[in-house]
Amino acid sequence: MRIGLSYDLRGSVSVGPGAAKDALEEYDSAETVEAIASALEVAGHSVVMLGGGRDFISKILDVEIDIVFNIAEGRGNYRSREAQVPSILEMLDVPYTGSDPLCLSICLDKPLTKALVQYNGISTPKWRILTKMQDFDNVSWEGFRFPAFVKPAHEGSSMGIGAGSRVEDMDELTPVASSLLQRYRQPVMVEEFIDGDEVTVGIVGNSPPRVVGIMRVLPRVADPHFIYSVQVKRDWKNLVDYECPARLSSGTLQKLESTSIKVFQMLGCRDFARVDYRVNPTGEPFFIEINPLPGLGHHGDLPIMSAMMGISHQSLISSVLKSAIERYPQCVRK
Repeated sequence: MRIGLSYDLRGSVSVGPGAAKDALEEYDSAETVEAIASALEVAGHSVVMLGGGRDFISKILDVEIDIVFNIAEGRGNYRSREAQVPSILEMLDVPYTGSDPLCLSICLDKPLTKALVQYNGISTPKWRILTKMQDFDNVSWEGFRFPAFVKPAHEGSSMGIGAGSRVEDMDELTPVASSLLQRYRQPVMVEEFIDGDEVTVGIVGNSPPRVVGIMRVLPRVADPHFIYSVQVKRDWKNLVDYECPARLSSGTLQKLESTSIKVFQMLGCRDFARVDYRVNPTGEPFFIEINPLPGLGHHGDLPIMSAMMGISHQSLISSVLKSAIERYPQCVRK
């Protein structure tokens, strides 16, 4: 098949003055793009590099392809930015991998996602939203317990998350939230902090979706307040160990698997996703967020857990593509 590859390279995206230091964290490296292209070519496909932004628009109008393998994160500070490329592809009636624009927009909005999963009976930490500093006086904090975790409401790749994201009280919250509001120009979510394990669950497929791995992220230096921050992810080889399959109780593992599949289907995810949790000391999982467009480079959490479960990077990429192709009759016939 002739496959277009849509992506956003860090070097091709510009940010304005005063942008956060991790403003380009979500965008991919050339190494990641090359790895995915190579995996597709090894499987016998030809790959057309489409890029992202304006380059993507001009190229997709000028080339003949069978399907787009989409890893583009989108441009700008919009909470719907991950939906930009899929929206164009749907308008042009071009098949593509991954979730649709509605799902991508919902899932990047962390508070909205939490409200939906909570409505469906899934445990998630209590939260409050601050859209401006004046909200401190307007938001009801009744029933909300500190310590809390503070992060931008519409970001991924742990952007805006660091050692100072855990706050003990309102006095600590105020300057952290104020700084995030100024740097990321979007609402801030304040979430009750769950002590315990950081756990992530990988899903591939549609009919039915299947869990490919449940991975626990263990800090090299024991810390019950461990935060899987952007700094940790950048230096993961030295700072953490990955445990997959996670050594948790059978009851906890079953709940993680069933909850992840439920969230995946309920939000309308397609082909692949990653679901993140905090698991408290009694083994109770708390949903944190879902990423329907997780990183597919060798150093991404989904490829790491897949490799630990005996699934090669090439097999993972092929599985995502196969899941997408099955949704398009015109592709199945090729």
